[in-house]
Amino acid sequence: MKKPVNKNLLVMGTLCLSITSINTTRADVIDDTKFNVLAKNYYFNRDFRKGEFNSAGQNAQLPVSERKGYREEWTQGFIANIETGWTDTPIQFGLNGYGLIALKLDSDGYRTGTNNLEVDSTGKPKSATAEFGGALRAKYKETEAVLGNQFPNNPILGTNYSRLLPSMSTGLSIKDQSFENLNLDFGYFTQMSPVDSTDRLNYFNTDYNNGIQGDYVAYIGATHKHDNIETSAYISELENVWMQYYLGAKYKHQIDAQSNFNLQTNNYINRDTGDATGGNISTSIVSVMGTYKLSNHNFSLAYQQVLGDEPFDWIGFNNNGGIPSTPNTVQFSTFTEAKEKSAQVKYEIDFSPYGVDGLSFMTRYLYGWDMDNTGSDNVFYTKRHVYDQSIDNKHWERDIELRYKVKQGIAKDLDVRLRQATHRATKGYRYGNIDEVRLILEYPFSF
Repeated sequence: MKKPVNKNLLVMGTLCLSITSINTTRADVIDDTKFNVLAKNYYFNRDFRKGEFNSAGQNAQLPVSERKGYREEWTQGFIANIETGWTDTPIQFGLNGYGLIALKLDSDGYRTGTNNLEVDSTGKPKSATAEFGGALRAKYKETEAVLGNQFPNNPILGTNYSRLLPSMSTGLSIKDQSFENLNLDFGYFTQMSPVDSTDRLNYFNTDYNNGIQGDYVAYIGATHKHDNIETSAYISELENVWMQYYLGAKYKHQIDAQSNFNLQTNNYINRDTGDATGGNISTSIVSVMGTYKLSNHNFSLAYQQVLGDEPFDWIGFNNNGGIPSTPNTVQFSTFTEAKEKSAQVKYEIDFSPYGVDGLSFMTRYLYGWDMDNTGSDNVFYTKRHVYDQSIDNKHWERDIELRYKVKQGIAKDLDVRLRQATHRATKGYRYGNIDEVRLILEYPFSF
Protein backbone atom coordinates (compact mmCIF):
# COMPACT_ATOMS: atom_id res chain seq x y z
CA MET A 1 0.00 0.00 0.00
CA LYS A 2 1.42 3.37 -1.07
CA LYS A 3 1.71 6.02 1.55
CA PRO A 4 0.04 9.35 0.70
CA VAL A 5 2.41 12.11 -0.33
CA ASN A 6 2.63 14.94 2.13
CA LYS A 7 2.04 18.05 0.02
CA ASN A 8 3.78 20.29 2.54
CA LEU A 9 6.92 18.19 2.37
CA LEU A 10 6.76 18.27 -1.44
CA VAL A 11 6.49 22.06 -1.48
CA MET A 12 9.33 22.39 1.03
CA GLY A 13 11.52 20.07 -1.00
CA THR A 14 10.83 22.00 -4.18
CA LEU A 15 11.70 25.28 -2.44
CA CYS A 16 14.94 23.79 -1.10
CA LEU A 17 15.95 22.67 -4.58
CA SER A 18 15.09 26.11 -6.00
CA ILE A 19 17.09 27.91 -3.29
CA THR A 20 20.04 25.58 -3.87
CA SER A 21 19.88 26.31 -7.60
CA ILE A 22 19.70 30.06 -7.00
CA ASN A 23 22.64 29.93 -4.59
CA THR A 24 24.67 27.90 -7.09
CA THR A 25 23.87 30.39 -9.84
CA ARG A 26 24.72 33.29 -7.56
CA ALA A 27 27.98 31.60 -6.57
CA ASP A 28 28.99 31.25 -10.22
CA VAL A 29 28.19 34.88 -10.95
CA ILE A 30 29.91 36.26 -7.84
CA ASP A 31 32.79 33.82 -7.44
CA ASP A 32 33.87 34.13 -11.07
CA THR A 33 33.70 37.93 -11.09
CA LYS A 34 36.86 39.69 -12.29
CA PHE A 35 37.74 43.27 -11.34
CA ASN A 36 40.79 45.14 -12.57
CA VAL A 37 42.03 48.71 -12.64
CA LEU A 38 44.65 50.22 -14.94
CA ALA A 39 46.40 53.29 -13.52
CA LYS A 40 47.72 55.39 -16.41
CA ASN A 41 50.04 58.38 -16.08
CA TYR A 42 50.43 60.34 -19.32
CA TYR A 43 52.75 63.25 -20.23
CA PHE A 44 52.13 64.71 -23.71
CA ASN A 45 54.08 67.49 -25.45
CA ARG A 46 53.50 68.48 -29.08
CA ASP A 47 55.76 71.28 -30.35
CA PHE A 48 54.47 72.98 -33.52
CA ARG A 49 57.30 73.84 -35.92
CA LYS A 50 57.92 76.30 -38.77
CA GLY A 51 55.67 79.02 -37.36
CA GLU A 52 52.64 76.81 -36.78
CA PHE A 53 50.59 77.16 -33.59
CA ASN A 54 48.14 75.58 -31.16
CA SER A 55 44.58 76.60 -32.05
CA ALA A 56 42.93 74.60 -29.24
CA GLY A 57 41.44 75.82 -25.97
CA GLN A 58 41.71 79.53 -25.15
CA ASN A 59 44.18 80.08 -27.98
CA ALA A 60 41.18 80.27 -30.32
CA GLN A 61 40.26 83.56 -28.59
CA LEU A 62 43.66 85.14 -29.29
CA PRO A 63 45.21 86.70 -32.40
CA VAL A 64 47.31 84.18 -34.31
CA SER A 65 50.52 85.97 -33.32
CA GLU A 66 49.78 85.44 -29.61
CA ARG A 67 48.81 81.75 -29.71
CA LYS A 68 51.01 79.14 -28.05
CA GLY A 69 53.35 77.19 -30.28
CA TYR A 70 52.90 73.92 -28.40
CA ARG A 71 50.50 71.66 -26.50
CA GLU A 72 51.51 70.20 -23.17
CA GLU A 73 49.57 68.27 -20.54
CA TRP A 74 50.33 65.90 -17.70
CA THR A 75 47.45 63.71 -16.61
CA GLN A 76 46.50 60.75 -14.46
CA GLY A 77 43.83 58.29 -15.48
CA PHE A 78 42.15 55.21 -14.05
CA ILE A 79 40.41 52.60 -16.21
CA ALA A 80 38.33 50.16 -14.16
CA ASN A 81 36.56 47.09 -15.55
CA ILE A 82 34.36 44.52 -13.82
CA GLU A 83 33.10 41.33 -15.42
CA THR A 84 30.83 38.97 -13.56
CA GLY A 85 30.72 35.22 -14.03
CA TRP A 86 27.93 33.46 -15.92
CA THR A 87 24.64 32.28 -14.49
CA ASP A 88 24.09 28.50 -14.40
CA THR A 89 21.13 28.58 -16.78
CA PRO A 90 20.48 27.23 -20.32
CA ILE A 91 21.01 30.74 -21.67
CA GLN A 92 23.76 32.19 -19.50
CA PHE A 93 23.81 35.82 -18.41
CA GLY A 94 26.44 38.15 -17.01
CA LEU A 95 27.19 41.82 -16.50
CA ASN A 96 30.04 44.12 -17.50
CA GLY A 97 30.82 47.47 -15.90
CA TYR A 98 33.45 50.14 -16.40
CA GLY A 99 34.63 53.40 -14.91
CA LEU A 100 36.91 56.04 -16.44
CA ILE A 101 38.52 58.81 -14.38
CA ALA A 102 40.75 61.60 -15.74
CA LEU A 103 42.69 63.94 -13.45
CA LYS A 104 44.58 67.08 -14.48
CA LEU A 105 48.09 67.22 -13.04
CA ASP A 106 49.42 70.10 -15.15
CA SER A 107 47.68 72.03 -17.94
CA ASP A 108 45.92 75.30 -18.76
CA GLY A 109 43.68 76.78 -21.42
CA TYR A 110 46.60 77.74 -23.67
CA ARG A 111 48.51 74.45 -23.58
CA THR A 112 45.51 72.13 -23.85
CA GLY A 113 44.46 70.25 -26.97
CA THR A 114 46.16 66.89 -26.47
CA ASN A 115 42.75 65.13 -26.24
CA ASN A 116 43.73 63.74 -22.84
CA LEU A 117 41.47 66.12 -20.89
CA GLU A 118 37.94 67.38 -21.38
CA VAL A 119 37.80 71.10 -22.21
CA ASP A 120 34.93 73.29 -20.99
CA SER A 121 33.01 75.92 -22.96
CA THR A 122 35.56 78.63 -22.07
CA GLY A 123 38.47 76.63 -23.47
CA LYS A 124 39.90 75.52 -20.12
CA PRO A 125 40.69 71.86 -19.33
CA LYS A 126 38.64 70.37 -16.51
CA SER A 127 40.44 69.33 -13.33
CA ALA A 128 38.63 65.99 -13.04
CA THR A 129 36.07 64.01 -15.01
CA ALA A 130 34.50 60.59 -14.59
CA GLU A 131 32.42 58.29 -16.74
CA PHE A 132 30.65 55.05 -15.83
CA GLY A 133 28.65 52.48 -17.76
CA GLY A 134 27.84 48.84 -18.23
CA ALA A 135 26.47 46.13 -20.47
CA LEU A 136 24.42 42.93 -20.29
CA ARG A 137 26.01 39.74 -21.62
CA ALA A 138 24.18 36.63 -22.81
CA LYS A 139 25.69 33.36 -24.03
CA TYR A 140 24.25 30.24 -25.61
CA LYS A 141 26.79 27.53 -26.41
CA GLU A 142 29.40 29.24 -28.62
CA THR A 143 27.43 32.42 -29.30
CA GLU A 144 27.81 35.50 -27.09
CA ALA A 145 25.86 38.78 -27.27
CA VAL A 146 26.63 42.03 -25.46
CA LEU A 147 24.15 44.91 -25.17
CA GLY A 148 25.25 48.27 -23.80
CA ASN A 149 28.55 50.12 -23.40
CA GLN A 150 31.45 48.37 -25.09
CA PHE A 151 35.01 48.73 -26.41
CA PRO A 152 34.89 46.94 -29.80
CA ASN A 153 38.12 46.20 -31.62
CA ASN A 154 37.81 45.17 -35.25
CA PRO A 155 38.75 46.62 -38.69
CA ILE A 156 35.51 48.66 -38.85
CA LEU A 157 35.04 50.00 -35.33
CA GLY A 158 38.39 50.09 -33.56
CA THR A 159 38.43 51.54 -30.04
CA ASN A 160 40.95 54.38 -29.71
CA TYR A 161 43.44 53.64 -26.92
CA SER A 162 46.03 56.24 -27.97
CA ARG A 163 45.15 58.80 -25.31
CA LEU A 164 44.65 58.79 -21.53
CA LEU A 165 41.22 57.13 -21.72
CA PRO A 166 39.67 54.96 -24.44
CA SER A 167 36.70 55.77 -26.65
CA MET A 168 33.44 53.92 -25.92
CA SER A 169 30.62 52.66 -28.17
CA THR A 170 27.05 51.77 -27.20
CA GLY A 171 25.03 49.14 -29.01
CA LEU A 172 24.71 45.42 -29.66
CA SER A 173 27.50 43.02 -30.62
CA ILE A 174 27.30 39.29 -31.29
CA LYS A 175 30.26 36.93 -31.68
CA ASP A 176 29.88 33.32 -32.76
CA GLN A 177 32.49 30.52 -32.66
CA SER A 178 30.19 27.59 -33.48
CA PHE A 179 32.09 26.67 -36.62
CA GLU A 180 35.56 25.16 -36.61
CA ASN A 181 38.26 27.70 -37.52
CA LEU A 182 35.60 30.35 -38.25
CA ASN A 183 34.61 33.33 -36.07
CA LEU A 184 31.59 35.49 -36.93
CA ASP A 185 31.27 39.09 -35.76
CA PHE A 186 28.16 41.33 -35.85
CA GLY A 187 27.66 44.83 -34.47
CA TYR A 188 25.08 47.61 -34.41
CA PHE A 189 26.09 50.77 -32.52
CA THR A 190 24.15 54.01 -32.11
CA GLN A 191 26.09 56.04 -29.53
CA MET A 192 29.67 56.85 -28.64
CA SER A 193 31.79 58.68 -26.09
CA PRO A 194 35.05 60.34 -27.26
CA VAL A 195 38.46 59.86 -25.63
CA ASP A 196 38.41 63.40 -24.20
CA SER A 197 34.78 63.78 -23.15
CA THR A 198 32.16 62.22 -20.89
CA ASP A 199 29.42 63.14 -23.39
CA ARG A 200 27.30 60.37 -24.89
CA LEU A 201 26.86 61.40 -28.52
CA ASN A 202 24.00 59.90 -30.56
CA TYR A 203 26.04 59.67 -33.75
CA PHE A 204 29.38 58.61 -35.16
CA ASN A 205 31.52 60.98 -37.20
CA THR A 206 34.63 60.11 -39.18
CA ASP A 207 38.36 60.38 -38.56
CA TYR A 208 38.60 63.54 -40.68
CA ASN A 209 36.07 65.22 -38.35
CA ASN A 210 34.85 67.36 -41.25
CA GLY A 211 31.12 67.38 -40.54
CA ILE A 212 30.21 63.92 -41.81
CA GLN A 213 27.96 62.05 -39.33
CA GLY A 214 25.79 58.94 -39.24
CA ASP A 215 23.21 57.88 -36.65
CA TYR A 216 24.50 54.32 -36.51
CA VAL A 217 27.30 51.97 -37.52
CA ALA A 218 26.44 48.39 -38.47
CA TYR A 219 28.82 45.63 -39.54
CA ILE A 220 29.07 41.91 -40.11
CA GLY A 221 32.34 40.07 -40.54
CA ALA A 222 34.07 36.73 -40.46
CA THR A 223 37.59 35.53 -39.69
CA HIS A 224 38.83 32.15 -40.86
CA LYS A 225 42.01 30.44 -39.64
CA HIS A 226 43.64 27.48 -41.34
CA ASP A 227 47.18 26.36 -40.56
CA ASN A 228 49.35 29.46 -40.93
CA ILE A 229 46.86 31.59 -42.89
CA GLU A 230 44.20 33.88 -41.44
CA THR A 231 41.68 35.78 -43.58
CA SER A 232 39.05 38.35 -42.57
CA ALA A 233 36.19 40.02 -44.43
CA TYR A 234 33.74 42.70 -43.21
CA ILE A 235 30.82 44.62 -44.69
CA SER A 236 29.64 47.72 -42.84
CA GLU A 237 27.48 50.82 -43.11
CA LEU A 238 27.76 54.29 -41.66
CA GLU A 239 24.11 55.33 -41.91
CA ASN A 240 23.39 57.34 -45.09
CA VAL A 241 27.11 58.03 -45.54
CA TRP A 242 28.97 55.01 -46.89
CA MET A 243 29.21 51.29 -47.29
CA GLN A 244 32.66 50.13 -46.21
CA TYR A 245 34.15 46.79 -47.25
CA TYR A 246 37.25 45.24 -45.70
CA LEU A 247 39.38 42.29 -46.77
CA GLY A 248 42.53 41.29 -44.89
CA ALA A 249 44.88 38.33 -44.68
CA LYS A 250 47.86 37.20 -42.60
CA TYR A 251 50.43 34.57 -43.48
CA LYS A 252 53.22 33.23 -41.27
CA HIS A 253 56.11 31.08 -42.46
CA GLN A 254 58.38 29.52 -39.86
CA ILE A 255 61.87 29.38 -41.37
CA ASP A 256 63.64 27.76 -38.43
CA ALA A 257 63.65 27.88 -34.63
CA GLN A 258 65.13 31.40 -34.63
CA SER A 259 63.42 33.05 -37.56
CA ASN A 260 60.08 33.48 -39.35
CA PHE A 261 58.46 35.63 -42.00
CA ASN A 262 55.05 37.32 -41.67
CA LEU A 263 53.08 38.85 -44.52
CA GLN A 264 49.93 40.90 -43.98
CA THR A 265 47.56 42.79 -46.27
CA ASN A 266 44.70 45.14 -45.30
CA ASN A 267 42.34 46.61 -47.89
CA TYR A 268 39.22 48.81 -47.72
CA ILE A 269 36.63 50.14 -50.16
CA ASN A 270 34.36 53.11 -49.31
CA ARG A 271 31.30 53.93 -51.43
CA ASP A 272 28.57 56.49 -50.61
CA THR A 273 25.15 55.05 -49.82
CA GLY A 274 21.56 56.06 -49.02
CA ASP A 275 21.10 59.83 -48.90
CA ALA A 276 24.89 60.30 -49.31
CA THR A 277 24.93 62.91 -46.54
CA GLY A 278 28.73 62.79 -46.65
CA GLY A 279 28.80 63.63 -50.37
CA ASN A 280 30.09 61.53 -53.24
CA ILE A 281 32.62 59.00 -51.91
CA SER A 282 34.49 56.53 -54.08
CA THR A 283 37.83 55.56 -52.63
CA SER A 284 39.85 52.50 -51.68
CA ILE A 285 43.09 51.73 -49.89
CA VAL A 286 45.43 48.78 -50.39
CA SER A 287 48.41 47.84 -48.27
CA VAL A 288 50.94 45.10 -47.67
CA MET A 289 53.46 44.66 -44.86
CA GLY A 290 56.18 42.06 -44.51
CA THR A 291 58.13 41.34 -41.32
CA TYR A 292 61.23 39.20 -40.98
CA LYS A 293 61.96 38.03 -37.44
CA LEU A 294 65.48 36.90 -36.63
CA SER A 295 65.90 35.90 -33.00
CA ASN A 296 65.16 39.11 -31.04
CA HIS A 297 65.15 41.41 -34.10
CA ASN A 298 62.21 42.39 -36.33
CA PHE A 299 62.67 44.05 -39.73
CA SER A 300 59.53 45.34 -41.52
CA LEU A 301 58.67 46.96 -44.84
CA ALA A 302 55.22 48.30 -45.77
CA TYR A 303 53.58 49.90 -48.78
CA GLN A 304 50.18 51.63 -48.75
CA GLN A 305 48.23 53.38 -51.52
CA VAL A 306 44.92 55.26 -51.67
CA LEU A 307 42.93 54.77 -54.88
CA GLY A 308 40.40 57.54 -55.45
CA ASP A 309 39.83 61.31 -55.40
CA GLU A 310 38.68 61.29 -51.77
CA PRO A 311 40.93 60.34 -48.86
CA PHE A 312 40.43 57.01 -47.14
CA ASP A 313 38.32 57.73 -44.06
CA TRP A 314 36.94 55.60 -41.22
CA ILE A 315 34.74 55.73 -38.11
CA GLY A 316 35.68 58.46 -35.67
CA PHE A 317 34.92 59.47 -32.08
CA ASN A 318 34.46 63.24 -32.31
CA ASN A 319 38.01 64.70 -32.15
CA ASN A 320 39.77 61.36 -32.60
CA GLY A 321 39.32 58.58 -35.10
CA GLY A 322 39.18 54.92 -34.31
CA ILE A 323 42.09 52.63 -35.11
CA PRO A 324 41.90 51.18 -38.64
CA SER A 325 43.81 48.12 -39.82
CA THR A 326 46.25 50.04 -42.01
CA PRO A 327 50.02 49.69 -41.45
CA ASN A 328 50.92 53.34 -42.07
CA THR A 329 48.48 54.79 -39.55
CA VAL A 330 51.08 55.64 -36.92
CA GLN A 331 51.68 57.96 -33.97
CA PHE A 332 50.88 61.25 -35.69
CA SER A 333 50.00 60.87 -39.36
CA THR A 334 47.86 58.32 -41.21
CA PHE A 335 49.16 58.63 -44.82
CA THR A 336 45.61 58.33 -46.18
CA GLU A 337 45.13 61.42 -48.38
CA ALA A 338 43.53 61.10 -51.81
CA LYS A 339 45.75 59.10 -54.19
CA GLU A 340 48.55 59.12 -51.63
CA LYS A 341 51.30 56.53 -51.83
CA SER A 342 53.40 55.76 -48.76
CA ALA A 343 56.17 53.44 -47.67
CA GLN A 344 57.47 52.41 -44.25
CA VAL A 345 60.64 50.82 -42.93
CA LYS A 346 60.61 49.61 -39.32
CA TYR A 347 63.04 48.01 -36.89
CA GLU A 348 62.33 46.44 -33.47
CA ILE A 349 64.62 44.80 -30.92
CA ASP A 350 64.00 42.90 -27.68
CA PHE A 351 66.90 43.30 -25.22
CA SER A 352 66.04 40.22 -23.12
CA PRO A 353 68.84 38.08 -24.64
CA TYR A 354 71.31 40.73 -23.49
CA GLY A 355 70.28 40.48 -19.86
CA VAL A 356 67.70 43.30 -19.77
CA ASP A 357 64.42 41.41 -19.60
CA GLY A 358 61.43 43.60 -20.46
CA LEU A 359 63.32 46.28 -22.41
CA SER A 360 62.51 46.85 -26.10
CA PHE A 361 63.12 49.50 -28.75
CA MET A 362 61.28 50.42 -31.95
CA THR A 363 61.95 52.95 -34.69
CA ARG A 364 60.25 53.52 -38.04
CA TYR A 365 60.37 55.96 -40.92
CA LEU A 366 57.46 56.67 -43.26
CA TYR A 367 57.35 58.70 -46.46
CA GLY A 368 54.22 59.80 -48.34
CA TRP A 369 53.87 61.34 -51.80
CA ASP A 370 51.52 62.05 -54.76
CA MET A 371 48.58 63.47 -52.78
CA ASP A 372 45.93 64.74 -55.23
CA ASN A 373 42.24 65.52 -54.60
CA THR A 374 41.71 67.90 -57.52
CA GLY A 375 39.29 65.46 -59.13
CA SER A 376 36.91 65.35 -56.15
CA ASP A 377 33.56 67.16 -55.98
CA ASN A 378 33.06 66.24 -52.31
CA VAL A 379 32.91 69.55 -50.42
CA PHE A 380 33.36 67.86 -47.04
CA TYR A 381 36.86 66.75 -47.98
CA THR A 382 37.94 69.59 -50.29
CA LYS A 383 36.95 72.40 -47.91
CA ARG A 384 40.04 71.73 -45.81
CA HIS A 385 42.47 71.93 -48.69
CA VAL A 386 42.82 71.23 -52.40
CA TYR A 387 46.31 70.07 -53.28
CA ASP A 388 48.19 72.32 -55.66
CA GLN A 389 49.62 69.99 -58.29
CA SER A 390 52.37 72.47 -59.17
CA ILE A 391 53.87 71.56 -55.77
CA ASP A 392 55.64 68.27 -55.16
CA ASN A 393 53.38 67.33 -52.24
CA LYS A 394 55.07 65.02 -49.77
CA HIS A 395 55.66 64.42 -46.07
CA TRP A 396 57.52 62.09 -43.72
CA GLU A 397 57.35 60.88 -40.14
CA ARG A 398 59.92 59.26 -37.88
CA ASP A 399 58.80 57.48 -34.69
CA ILE A 400 60.88 56.12 -31.82
CA GLU A 401 59.68 54.10 -28.83
CA LEU A 402 61.69 52.86 -25.87
CA ARG A 403 59.67 50.52 -23.67
CA TYR A 404 60.34 48.75 -20.41
CA LYS A 405 57.96 46.34 -18.68
CA VAL A 406 58.98 45.25 -15.20
CA LYS A 407 59.03 41.44 -15.01
CA GLN A 408 59.45 40.87 -11.29
CA GLY A 409 59.59 42.54 -7.89
CA ILE A 410 57.25 44.99 -6.19
CA ALA A 411 56.67 46.92 -9.46
CA LYS A 412 55.95 43.80 -11.53
CA ASP A 413 53.88 44.57 -14.68
CA LEU A 414 54.65 48.32 -14.58
CA ASP A 415 54.82 49.34 -18.25
CA VAL A 416 56.85 52.45 -19.18
CA ARG A 417 56.82 53.81 -22.75
CA LEU A 418 58.76 56.80 -24.05
CA ARG A 419 57.61 57.84 -27.52
CA GLN A 420 59.00 60.50 -29.82
CA ALA A 421 57.66 61.55 -33.22
CA THR A 422 58.87 64.02 -35.82
CA HIS A 423 56.69 65.03 -38.78
CA ARG A 424 57.52 67.33 -41.68
CA ALA A 425 55.36 68.20 -44.70
CA THR A 426 55.03 70.55 -47.63
CA LYS A 427 52.79 73.57 -47.01
CA GLY A 428 49.10 72.82 -47.00
CA TYR A 429 49.27 69.14 -46.11
CA ARG A 430 46.51 67.91 -43.77
CA TYR A 431 48.93 67.56 -40.87
CA GLY A 432 51.44 70.20 -39.84
CA ASN A 433 55.06 70.10 -38.71
CA ILE A 434 55.57 68.85 -35.18
CA ASP A 435 58.04 67.37 -32.74
CA GLU A 436 56.25 65.26 -30.16
CA VAL A 437 57.13 63.47 -26.92
CA ARG A 438 54.85 61.14 -24.95
CA LEU A 439 55.75 59.44 -21.67
CA ILE A 440 53.20 56.82 -20.60
CA LEU A 441 53.27 54.76 -17.40
CA GLU A 442 50.69 52.00 -16.89
CA TYR A 443 50.25 49.82 -13.84
CA PRO A 444 47.49 47.18 -13.61
CA PHE A 445 45.70 46.07 -10.44
CA SER A 446 43.63 42.88 -10.40
CA PHE A 447 41.19 41.80 -7.69
